[in-house]
Amino acid sequence: MHGHVNENLWDSAPDSLGPNEYPPMKACIQRVRWARVRVNGETVGEIGAGLLVLLGVASGDTEKEAQTLVNKVVGLRIFEDQEGKMNLSVNEAGGAILVVSQFTLLADCRRGRRPSFTEAAPPDLANRLCEYFVDLVRKSGLPVATGRFREHMEVELLNDGPVTILLDTEELKSPRRE
Repeated sequence: MHGHVNENLWDSAPDSLGPNEYPPMKACIQRVRWARVRVNGETVGEIGAGLLVLLGVASGDTEKEAQTLVNKVVGLRIFEDQEGKMNLSVNEAGGAILVVSQFTLLADCRRGRRPSFTEAAPPDLANRLCEYFVDLVRKSGLPVATGRFREHMEVELLNDGPVTILLDTEELKSPRRE
């Protein structure tokens, strides 16, 4: 996931819909003791304790959605402090982040038995936003490892807790439920 990050990704979104008519960018975040991703038997990304982030990019997503998710992921206080309370961020806990692009998070299973992936971003947009997401995490000072875009990957992890949190940018815009 290395390369130039396009500063104007909105140009890649279809013109027929407005920015509020797209599905949200999604992330499945797992607190892990370790995680790794392999392609053809070769380990291409690996971390010790930290977060595994499975990232799903939707067709209308922009850098704004990536920034929103990065800010939430980096700041989530889901690591235990000395008293056993989830009070520390991944950075405060001395962890790392493994980011794996996963278009299947955008699966639409409302009809039939075969999921539809029409809401997932086209590969060029998805790759650029994944790279942008990774770049922002690196700029936060955290160690980052990645999978390999558009490759069949095997992801292994030891979920710690287990702690698994689902995020989407649409839900993050909504006020908190009381």
